[in-house]
Amino acid sequence: MSESNNTGLNRAKLYQLVLFPMNNGATNVYFVLILSYIATFGNKVLGLAMVFASFMVTGMRVFDAITDPIIGALMDKTNGKFGKFRPFMVIGNVTMAVSVVLLYMLTPLVPESMMWLRYTLFIVLYAIWVLGYTFQTSVTRSAQPVLTNDPKQRPLFTVFNTVGSLAGMGVMQFLGPIIAGDNIAGDYNATWFNIMTPIGIVVSIVLTVLAIIGIWEKDNSRYFGIGGEQEPVKIREYVQIIKNNKPLQRLMVAGGGCKLALAIATNLTVLCMLYGCMTQFGLSADGTVGLNRYDFLYLPMMVVGYVFSVPFFLMTVRTSQKHGQKKSLMTYVSVAFVCYIGVLAMLLLWRQGDPAWSLSLYDETGITVNLYTVLFVLFFGVGYGAYYATADMPIPMVADCADYETYRSGKFIPGIMGTLFSLVDKLVSSLAATVVSVALLFINIHDLPTKTTPYADGMNWVVIALFCLVPMVAWGATLLAMKGYTLTGQRMKEIQAVNAARKAGIAEGMSVEEAMEKWKTAEDVNVTK
Repeated sequence: MSESNNTGLNRAKLYQLVLFPMNNGATNVYFVLILSYIATFGNKVLGLAMVFASFMVTGMRVFDAITDPIIGALMDKTNGKFGKFRPFMVIGNVTMAVSVVLLYMLTPLVPESMMWLRYTLFIVLYAIWVLGYTFQTSVTRSAQPVLTNDPKQRPLFTVFNTVGSLAGMGVMQFLGPIIAGDNIAGDYNATWFNIMTPIGIVVSIVLTVLAIIGIWEKDNSRYFGIGGEQEPVKIREYVQIIKNNKPLQRLMVAGGGCKLALAIATNLTVLCMLYGCMTQFGLSADGTVGLNRYDFLYLPMMVVGYVFSVPFFLMTVRTSQKHGQKKSLMTYVSVAFVCYIGVLAMLLLWRQGDPAWSLSLYDETGITVNLYTVLFVLFFGVGYGAYYATADMPIPMVADCADYETYRSGKFIPGIMGTLFSLVDKLVSSLAATVVSVALLFINIHDLPTKTTPYADGMNWVVIALFCLVPMVAWGATLLAMKGYTLTGQRMKEIQAVNAARKAGIAEGMSVEEAMEKWKTAEDVNVTK
């Protein structure tokens, strides 16, 4: 690491850049295990009403969002022997592990005759898990300012974050349908949750330990803002922070839009309808249920998305380093938007029961690829690759907003900045499960479809709306919000230089107010350096 008072660059070592993003991978394990499957668990395993289970996902996500700023403020006040961020990583991970074991493995043991107790435990344990999740996931964004402020390094977080996500979220998404196979658990039942829960916990713990190693050296007051005494920020001041920090406002819209698109388009129910219910040809031996090809499509299509993502990750980093993260985000979200117009067209051309106009890669007889599938894979692969490469780009951009807040007000409040962003992010994404359930009610479906559910009239329109139209609207909002985002690569260099000059002045005995008054622009730094 090298630090320059002229440029204000605080660089991270390579191992720190590689390991700290594993914290996001650790929490993404539970993003899949809980947020993707808990409505199915409540409905199919515990026997809770579909509407209740789905609305609880939304309600708890709102609860998660509300607790974010509170935990962010607590984080900003924390600075003990174990640092500012590491305690929240450990406490959060332990809390999630204990709560998910109790929820997924022990709650089903409650007799059906005591359904009231199932409902109660579902709510309480879910709420405890949310607190743990908020503790750990808040660190991913909040610790960005201390990890590095080098405009050349921050974009690398997106790449290494993908590695962490593949080691966390990717593992869970890959193993999930395999374990749900007929020869293992046989659908998303109690056995499936008993197998997946310990796997997820172990993966998350390993990734958390690696992330702690990555942030260990930087979790030190030496890297906390410009120095000097700082009054604690009160919760009532949050509104003013958002009001005055225009870049944060726009990033909230962009990040919320991206997360909503991801949460709905990758929802288990949506994917079951797309790759299962809509790919049933012929009848089974008893003449009642068509051949379901979910097992033949889900994993290959997931791999397709990841494969197409690789070149886009390389291009996004290059674009970010050369032109700034704003340019990169807008460019590749635009690519995703255009490609999903093609995906939309393919879904509109879909014909029920017609193999020539449905997705088909292979089945028990071998490879069965058709032109429809080739075109769908191309549009989906390029679009998903471009989008997935930018999905977590707002995370390092939150660090830019935190540095801007230090520049604007003199306050180093990474916890509050990160969790304010998360608040809107989670409030928006909380709508995912509810949107899916409400959409199903419109076509008179009252139980969440799984891979064995037969096709019902209207499912194709639900998939078109949720898999294509909602993400496209979200991406449109992202592009509009980022158009006025001012923290370009050049602007961040100027901000870092001013913050560095102020920090040096405060270290030499100036007050925060004096330093803020003396150095206001990059020109002031050039004159006084």
